[in-house]
Amino acid sequence: MNSLIEFLKQHEGTVFINEDGLGSEFRLLPPLSKEELAAISGKVPCPIPQDIRELLMFASGFEGTWMEQISFAPAHGFFGFEKVFPHAVELANDGAGNYWVVDLTKESKCWGPIFFACHDAPVIVYQADDLLHFVREVVREGSRPWRSEIGDVRSRFSDQIWADNPGVLSFSHCVNSSDQELKSFAESLDETWLFVDLRNPLLGDGFSWGRYGPKTNVQRFGEKRIFAYQKKSLGRRVLEAIR
Repeated sequence: MNSLIEFLKQHEGTVFINEDGLGSEFRLLPPLSKEELAAISGKVPCPIPQDIRELLMFASGFEGTWMEQISFAPAHGFFGFEKVFPHAVELANDGAGNYWVVDLTKESKCWGPIFFACHDAPVIVYQADDLLHFVREVVREGSRPWRSEIGDVRSRFSDQIWADNPGVLSFSHCVNSSDQELKSFAESLDETWLFVDLRNPLLGDGFSWGRYGPKTNVQRFGEKRIFAYQKKSLGRRVLEAIR
């Protein structure tokens, strides 16, 4: 049994009423053709998991919730921001230029983990471990009291990461670490860099990719979910802003 397909079947035709009293019907999007599925298979870095292959042959996404449309496959190419997510599949956006993406690697066994990539504030936030978890939270947000982990990430956790800059590791900590991946990453950079370890994230963990302005240098340690961004002086940020 494919749990996500069963969940979608249960909710097909449901009418969600938003906080303004307006209704919208949950509708499935058409499945992918064999040709479309083959095209995607040639672009992702890992074999498409069997449950996702079954899902895409059943429906390519859905619409009618508060998020308007969710796509299970890259309908418009792949998400940008390759330095952070080299092979991200864009699932949805909030209509304000912020996106939920699947971070795929060569070792991926599912459509996950899922991150929220926000530009205002400029942060990356961990959302869910897999697609079923994400879809359940999207649906939960569509009904009274209109609250879910999706809403928490989009507002509360995004704001907290920008305000508090939690979980940041110094160059000194990483270069002297017994963790060989952290150590190797730090040794490839220098003391102007700060590091964030998202290899085992919890809901709401993340980092400020734009901490030093929109041109902040960001690096990722290969396919490992360890990220670094480079500190900049106020003077340098001002110069970049006026150029």
